[in-house]
Amino acid sequence: METKEIIKRLAEPYAASGCEKNVFSALKEMLEPHGEVYSDNMNNLFCTFGSGYHILLDAHLDEIGFVVISITDDGFLKFSATGGIDKRMLPATEVVVAGKEMLRGVISTLPPHLQSGDKNIGEISDFAVDIGFDAEKAKKLIPIGSRIYFLHKYDELMNGKICSNCLDDRCGAAALVTAIPKLKKLPLKFTLMFSSQEEVGTRGAACGAFGKNADEAIAVDVSFGMSPGCDKKDCGEISKGAMIGCSPILDRDIFNALTESAKNAGLDYQIEVMNGRTGTNADVIQLTESGIKCGLISIPLRYMHSPAEVIDVADVENAAALIAEYAKERAVALNA
Repeated sequence: METKEIIKRLAEPYAASGCEKNVFSALKEMLEPHGEVYSDNMNNLFCTFGSGYHILLDAHLDEIGFVVISITDDGFLKFSATGGIDKRMLPATEVVVAGKEMLRGVISTLPPHLQSGDKNIGEISDFAVDIGFDAEKAKKLIPIGSRIYFLHKYDELMNGKICSNCLDDRCGAAALVTAIPKLKKLPLKFTLMFSSQEEVGTRGAACGAFGKNADEAIAVDVSFGMSPGCDKKDCGEISKGAMIGCSPILDRDIFNALTESAKNAGLDYQIEVMNGRTGTNADVIQLTESGIKCGLISIPLRYMHSPAEVIDVADVENAAALIAEYAKERAVALNA
């Protein structure tokens, strides 16, 4: 299966933090031919294959979203955020409410004719979802605690770009799946962890990495892709290859080996420098048990945590190739 098709299939299910099982069916179909597939109490999904030196590879499945906290007397849904939501994206945004059935809705907005001129967007508590029902009907179909999602879409742009709204981090998961055929040829053991609850505090990976006895780990996530208004020092460039993380908490030997592997394979790559925590699962994986040496590979992504994230498929394929090349060179070094 081509990487583009893997991304498309993984981007279809609605799966906010705590609802990652919604992706399991599509993912299991891709994984089961390759290894032992199993899950845990935290909704992490794993695929383990091979033997020997053990490398844990991680990408998270959950997406940002909202949760219904009340229903007004007029039938509008009040909500709170699950994950980092940019309030500027909310007015008039199309959503899906996962109640007793999947219902379309739109987030409320005030027409410009009625606005006072105050440019303050307000707080999330000021917004509501309009599903077209009165309060009685809404309360029958939508229990308090139901999840709300940006309406899923998958659009192919020009020059290999893809636009969707849960590419963070389904494209990282796609990179791991893409790498599997090459990884299976190596005399190493791999556990691929498709982790839960990253968007609400990297909780799934903290538990999922425990007890795996991994010798090292690499987290695969997204990071900021250059777009108008961004400072170049804060962003990577889309279509220029994967970003290799450099941080005090990341293992320096793995960082050096990743950059050497990219050079040896002729792969484009970028260096992402951070002065401490990375904001990814690498932060908690490295603290598991007595500590796990950890590296970080990120895919540059534009418009993060919006209804229209953009990536280049070539960068996902590049990340997969980098993982495979790094693992190949690690196997050679171990058997030298």
